[in-house]
Amino acid sequence: MSKYQVIIVGAGMAGLAAARHLNKANISCIVLDKGRGLGGRMATRRVGDATFDHGAQFFSAKTPSFQSFVKEARQMGAVNEWWPGIPDTTHPRWIGASGMNEVLKFLHENLTILQGKKVAHIAQAAKGWQVTTDNNETFESAALILTIPAPQAIELLENSETGLTSDDWSPLRQIAYHPCLAVLATLDQPSNLPDPGGMQMDGGVISWMADNFKKGISKVPTITIHASPAFSSQHLDGDLNEAGKILLEAAGIWLQPAKVVDWQIHRWRYSLACQRHPAPYWQAGTSFPLLFGGDGFGMGNVEGAFLSGLAMAEQLLTMNSF
Repeated sequence: MSKYQVIIVGAGMAGLAAARHLNKANISCIVLDKGRGLGGRMATRRVGDATFDHGAQFFSAKTPSFQSFVKEARQMGAVNEWWPGIPDTTHPRWIGASGMNEVLKFLHENLTILQGKKVAHIAQAAKGWQVTTDNNETFESAALILTIPAPQAIELLENSETGLTSDDWSPLRQIAYHPCLAVLATLDQPSNLPDPGGMQMDGGVISWMADNFKKGISKVPTITIHASPAFSSQHLDGDLNEAGKILLEAAGIWLQPAKVVDWQIHRWRYSLACQRHPAPYWQAGTSFPLLFGGDGFGMGNVEGAFLSGLAMAEQLLTMNSF
């Protein structure tokens, strides 16, 4: 059994921001994530020379804490400015220099992260929490942070022994997400999306398109198509290949004269928090610290997830329960 002061479940922006802040305060923590790559929905997929940002497409920085982080990331070459044609261009838009997960790679330096570790059970221990993965590895800590989407957190907690009350469950049950189907297509030449390669669309089956080659992250022309929430909900558990064909057909006018060489589709069941908890995190009334956070809390999106992680780390440091 491995023991740490803090266990963090989820290696997305919130989880890594919390871990980084705690690590700077010399608090021993470990991040567990079921995926094989960092970033959660700040996802970048690479297939040979083809690169796709297929989750979050960009982020802004409106608060001093996040602006300071972005400044540091830019100085290290981890992020670039990007100005797609979308409303509210007062604030610069930022992207990972080689893809959105580049931001998480910058965040994770000097952190202890175990990937491919799905947490299956949580229980109170003598001096904190015991976390067990689906392959029966166990970890103990004085405090526990969950940054996975609220429905996944609820499912995990329903199969655990945490001593949560109805008041502890209530904030999690109120958080809701839109799903998103994402098509990742390789083209034989760049699309005719206007520079710099990003376009928000209102109405219809498509909500967003991005040319990753024009965006500057792919060596060959690739396109990312995000379906609208309504279309995604309708086809989420249906034939994804048929849904992908519909999306490619709808995108045709923006692809011509390019032809699709290859494509795949990805299902984001919890893509965008459309109903969030107003505070940046929620702390359960358990004997030992148990905190919930992520982009379903506070201001949401990438910046909100970062601020959520920062706030949870600060709360644990303020409690001084280690």
